[in-house]
Amino acid sequence: AMVDKAIAYIKKNGREKAFAEINNPKGQFTDRDLYVVVYDITGKVLAHGANAKMIGKDVIELRDSDDKFFVKERVEMMSKGPNAKGWQDYKFMNPVTRQIEPKSMFLQRYEDMIVGCGIYKG
Repeated sequence: AMVDKAIAYIKKNGREKAFAEINNPKGQFTDRDLYVVVYDITGKVLAHGANAKMIGKDVIELRDSDDKFFVKERVEMMSKGPNAKGWQDYKFMNPVTRQIEPKSMFLQRYEDMIVGCGIYKG
């Protein structure tokens, strides 16, 4: 639901305003340990609801604690077509607990972007 809401917000308000709202930790796209991330189709972070330091970084080579290239896998999943979407499992630090936890992220392609929101299963 959060991904659909973010895409609708981008469509209505444009990228600049939408990215500012997604990046706002007190904004409508951050709720406890839920937050939206937006990448371009090459794996560069365009917006990040939990870590502003990631914005503008190419994270295609990032790996989780199991050595999984999770961003590369996302880019491959979302490169299958303009309506690509799906779930991905990996491990990541929960911004609330500060622990590495199993996470499932729902990803959806919108134009040349990948919009995602994940849930921690820890």
